Amino acid sequence: MTDSNQISLDAEDEAFGINDRFVDEVLEAVENGDSVALSTMFDAVHPADIAHLLEVIDGRSRKELLSLWKGGLDGEVLSELDENLREEVINSLAPSELVDAVRELDSDDVVNLVEDLGSEQQEAVLDALDASDRVAVEKALAYPEESAGRHMQVELVRAPQHWTVGEAIDFLRSDDNTLPDQFYHLILVDPRMKAVGYVTLGRILSTRRDVPLNDISEDSFRTFNVNQDVEEVANAINHYHMITAPVVDDDDRIVGVITIDDAMAFIEEEAEEDLMRLAGVGEGSLSDKVVDTTRQRFPWLAVNLVTAICASLVISMFESTITELVALAVLMPIVASMGGNAGTQSLTVAVRALATRDLTSSNVWRVIRREALVGLINGAIFAVVMGLIGAVWFGQPMLGVVIAVAMVINLVVAGLAGTMVPVVLEKIGVDPALASGAFVTTVTDVVGFFAFLGLAAAWLL
Repeated sequence: MTDSNQISLDAEDEAFGINDRFVDEVLEAVENGDSVALSTMFDAVHPADIAHLLEVIDGRSRKELLSLWKGGLDGEVLSELDENLREEVINSLAPSELVDAVRELDSDDVVNLVEDLGSEQQEAVLDALDASDRVAVEKALAYPEESAGRHMQVELVRAPQHWTVGEAIDFLRSDDNTLPDQFYHLILVDPRMKAVGYVTLGRILSTRRDVPLNDISEDSFRTFNVNQDVEEVANAINHYHMITAPVVDDDDRIVGVITIDDAMAFIEEEAEEDLMRLAGVGEGSLSDKVVDTTRQRFPWLAVNLVTAICASLVISMFESTITELVALAVLMPIVASMGGNAGTQSLTVAVRALATRDLTSSNVWRVIRREALVGLINGAIFAVVMGLIGAVWFGQPMLGVVIAVAMVINLVVAGLAGTMVPVVLEKIGVDPALASGAFVTTVTDVVGFFAFLGLAAAWLL
């Protein structure tokens, strides 16, 4: 990369990524059809940053960039791309370019790419792999989509458990030994190839040659079955501060590993997915087309319409009450909005706690009681505020009392619903992140309107 381009990348004080100036320079090179400048600019740019650039530019510019940058796109860039955009980029590559791009990838990254391809492209990639790599990829594809076996990396380093540090070092340095590009542990196995422990490379390099590997193995060692959910494995890696998670078959033989970088990617992906689902926008991204985005969001807007109609039916029950006291129509949205926000707060905490297994059957009632008390306290505080506002605003002290009591009721119910709804949904096998929002909103709206208008009808008229 030229000095001027290097300056453009470093011009802004950013911890990572690319800045707007660099994007503008790339787009200018694309507009000028300058393939040499593009190649020069991308020479020293990390694959993750190139992937990010492809995601932030528009479709026309992306297509022109890829046509100019022939042969430059490698497998690491493809593996870093957002899944919703990856298929579009892959389809723009010739079969030979695709083969060259994925040839040097680890098995887990190849699987991640191949599973999204059409049969023709998939076969072209598999044909380009060595026989052993092809077998590994096809075997991984046979496992369930969200399993550890599907996402594990088969490249690993094993050593007999009876070896010493010196024997391990000699093995790692031998010319006839093919090692993965990156690895963090030496997996210790018994004669039946069952994993019995692992040793970090740091411990090996800092220990005398005559020390047995068993003596310096890590206490954090544990194995995971190929059929276990990959999200569970990722959370275990995070929970136990592991760097490598050995994956074993049903006979406890070591068949692969999931490393910490992949685990963090899974955790981030799941957290992002939960957030998007809570907002009712599915798994969309900024690179999605208008039609796709519309299709993803429409069902949840339809559900929201149904819940809004339910709330409106409650309001219609008190039509005469609202007609006699117009001030109720002014204050109703406040009660519903406060309940909805309080419910969303509890709901967000509960859904994330369920995903990380912090919320379990052993502590669920304690959490529910806590959320109810939080709702009660917040409700009491805001009840005093709104009670005074209602009394002063409309000159009716009893109106202030009505909205105060309704506020307390709705915030307590919001705290309960925000925690109980996702717990119940998970128990019956429904994704709480996907369906909780609509139920909680319905509960808070219906209870809020019913409590406020019902109390007004009883106490004011």
